[in-house]
Amino acid sequence: MSSARLSIIEKIGFGMGDAGNNMTFAAVVMYLSYFYTDVYGISPAVVGTIFLSMRFVDAVTDPLMGALADKTRSRWGRFRPYLLFMPVPLSAACVLMFTTPDWSGTAKIAYAFATYFAMSLLYTAVNIPYCALGGVITSDHRERVSCQSYRFILVGIAYLILNSGLMPLVQWLGDGNEAQGFQSAMLIMSLIALAMFAFCFTTVKERIQPPKTQQEGLLVTLKALAKNEKWLIILGITFLQALQFFLRQGAAIYFATYVLKLDATGISAFVTLGVIGKIAGTALSTWFSHRISKRSVFMASTCALILTSVLLYMTPGSFVVLATILFVLINFTHGIGTPISWALMADAEDYGEWKTGTRNTGVAFAGNLFFLKLGLALSGGMIGFLLSWGGYQAGVEQQSDAALTAISIMLTLIPAAISFVLGIALWFFGLDDKAMDQIRRDLESRKDVNDTTETAAPTDSALSPS
Repeated sequence: MSSARLSIIEKIGFGMGDAGNNMTFAAVVMYLSYFYTDVYGISPAVVGTIFLSMRFVDAVTDPLMGALADKTRSRWGRFRPYLLFMPVPLSAACVLMFTTPDWSGTAKIAYAFATYFAMSLLYTAVNIPYCALGGVITSDHRERVSCQSYRFILVGIAYLILNSGLMPLVQWLGDGNEAQGFQSAMLIMSLIALAMFAFCFTTVKERIQPPKTQQEGLLVTLKALAKNEKWLIILGITFLQALQFFLRQGAAIYFATYVLKLDATGISAFVTLGVIGKIAGTALSTWFSHRISKRSVFMASTCALILTSVLLYMTPGSFVVLATILFVLINFTHGIGTPISWALMADAEDYGEWKTGTRNTGVAFAGNLFFLKLGLALSGGMIGFLLSWGGYQAGVEQQSDAALTAISIMLTLIPAAISFVLGIALWFFGLDDKAMDQIRRDLESRKDVNDTTETAAPTDSALSPS
């Protein structure tokens, strides 16, 4: 499988695609709520309605986009064309989304709905093909982990750029006018994203193609995917991984503010060190995976995440340095598992082709992204519910013991419990490196025997993946 190895430039190029995605998406996750309520001037209830309504739209648009990408045929491949043509309208939509028109209340709400929906649909049109690209640029499952590691290192760097640069740019470019500042700052971030997308498109190649005799159509694709039990398990893994991560990420600022009692500089340092810890774990993920089965590495890092989360819960708020070290370690262990989880998505697709004779990369990754978005949406709801349950009061210097407990368990025990279920799902997933090596040999042998005729798929008993 040496021919499936990728150059450093191509790995960096692949990672640049998601860095470009996150130059805009991270702004949505971290700043759009604040922009809508404090700058744009609409109520939190309306903001929540805008965000939640798009998830229902995603349930329809995500699989449709995946099916469209799977059917695409061009000189650039199935997925790369979307990295060429869609980033420009996506960038324009992001700038418009952070633009404040001088309109009446009803018109402004309609504008917010329209621009957020446009941005979300265009983001889907870029991100689903991009994620599917990770499953077709190499057939080597170990190289996939390496490729995803580069991806999430660059995503972490994009987060650091956005987190450290956006608000200073807003203040500088706006000169006291936050509305103008956000619009101008997002224009700069969008231009940086366009350069990243262009680098990705020009350096990455598609190498894996679906069987030539494969039937097309969304219904046929969904039936084939339903027969792939590994893909169904991966959906659960994706959901659980996203849920525990976004829940912890959302609780971090509350924890730093009210449990550790840090000032603005300390809060920024706490969050930034967590990001750096995640980048470090991601960077070492490939090293571990080349020496131990990546599934075993993922399970071990999950166990370590659970342990450090429990230790952080037991650490008094006055032990700021120890709490920060444990928070960094939690993010470090999460970073180890992140690229592996995305590599396992591609492994599940290889398994599906091996088992059913069909390859449905676009729709398969669309399903994973939809479950990731579900994890994001549910984590937001859980944060609001748990803060309300604890009697949290915005703006007060000292929260009640119940509120502090709610904040602490959001950061530690609840993500640990979710990670425990994630570990069980990983055990049931079953496919280790030895099994994946055999699957790739079988798939390559079929293509060597007859590149145009679909061969009979073997039975599950041919492998002992666990």
